[in-house]
Amino acid sequence: MKILMIGSGGREHALIKKLLESPKCEKLYCAPGNGGISRDAELVSIGVMDKEGMVKFALDNEIDLVFVAPDDPLAAGMVDAFETAGIRAFGPNASAAIIEASKVFSKNMMKKYGIPTAKYEVFDDPEKAIAYVKAENTTPVVVKADGLALGKGVIIAQTIDEAVAAIKSIMEDKQFGDSGNNIVIEEFLTGPEVSVLAFTDGKCVKPMVSSKDHKRAYDNDEGLNTGGMGTVSPNPYYTDELADECMRTIFLPTIEAMNKEGRPFKGCLYFGLMMTPKGPKVIEYNARFGDPEAQVVLPRLKTDLVDICEAVIDGTLSELDIEWYDGAAACVVMASGGYPVAYKKGIEIFGLDENGQIDGAIVYHAGTKYENGKFYTSGGRVLGVTAKAPTLDEALEKAYAAVKKISFEGAHYRTDIGRRCHDGAGRL
Repeated sequence: MKILMIGSGGREHALIKKLLESPKCEKLYCAPGNGGISRDAELVSIGVMDKEGMVKFALDNEIDLVFVAPDDPLAAGMVDAFETAGIRAFGPNASAAIIEASKVFSKNMMKKYGIPTAKYEVFDDPEKAIAYVKAENTTPVVVKADGLALGKGVIIAQTIDEAVAAIKSIMEDKQFGDSGNNIVIEEFLTGPEVSVLAFTDGKCVKPMVSSKDHKRAYDNDEGLNTGGMGTVSPNPYYTDELADECMRTIFLPTIEAMNKEGRPFKGCLYFGLMMTPKGPKVIEYNARFGDPEAQVVLPRLKTDLVDICEAVIDGTLSELDIEWYDGAAACVVMASGGYPVAYKKGIEIFGLDENGQIDGAIVYHAGTKYENGKFYTSGGRVLGVTAKAPTLDEALEKAYAAVKKISFEGAHYRTDIGRRCHDGAGRL
């Protein structure tokens, strides 16, 4: 099969490396890709939002399967464009991708169908939003931009003043552009956070192994929210009992709700969950693989990813047995100095061999370019250094050992990924 991957980050690199394991994968393209991906797939210089360009390339090159990985093209109807052209594509169509593209839609859907989530209100007027947070006078409080914002459109305000500043920043200063025309203000939930990605063909739901993301920029969960500074899998807080409860109260009801809304979801649906004292609740949905969750979940996938994609597209997922490797995986993100605000690009990266890998670890490239035999930084999150091992401690030790062999000016990473993920006995 000839396969086209759409996207350019660490998630796409992880997907590509998994697709390459399939004996069915004969030729792999990536549009637009990055420096590290160029070592594993043929890069195609087409922008992720260029539907016409993507469809033309797929037709001209007789592509058998397209994998649309990022949120923006999914929300814009990239999968719809391929389907119209008779090309098989993995991912939800635009009407289903709204589950991520509009937080107002997803919150209202959860309320309508009784799916557990935080108490919330929706606003299109900053003055009314400010009046509401002052009247409620409860902190912390969560302020969310309605639309897509590169994983950064959620602000946890510790004080009323911070909440007011967040509302003004999103709605008046347009920090996230039109994504902030509407906002959701919701109660702050407490408890362990769990990420669960699931394959679904719109009827059957097959959850993947759990993971835990670390969103804040600095150690001890301090600093601004980022797209993700590291992950571990499995998430030790996610017991078999909780998994059963989530399937019954969240996963299946969500798929059923989307069907009832006339928006059947096919692809990878990401559930951002909080294990609250009152049970699991949904923090957010994503309409695609999480980044960097994909970097720890995919290395543990035993079943052929091409087979899974085909089953999702064909609606035969219930007939496929998806298997996973035991043990654990850990990913440490190496970011540019200053991320997630301002940072330099074009800094040479040292310590990577020609494959962008190191013994005992996998290095997924997120923001790199490759020129004249050298790798350079080209984004905020630069590398996702990942390791798989029998235990979480071993995986973390291996990942951090690999991180220490890689260097670039201003490199920044958290030193506490996975530190809180023990059961008290140092085990998962």
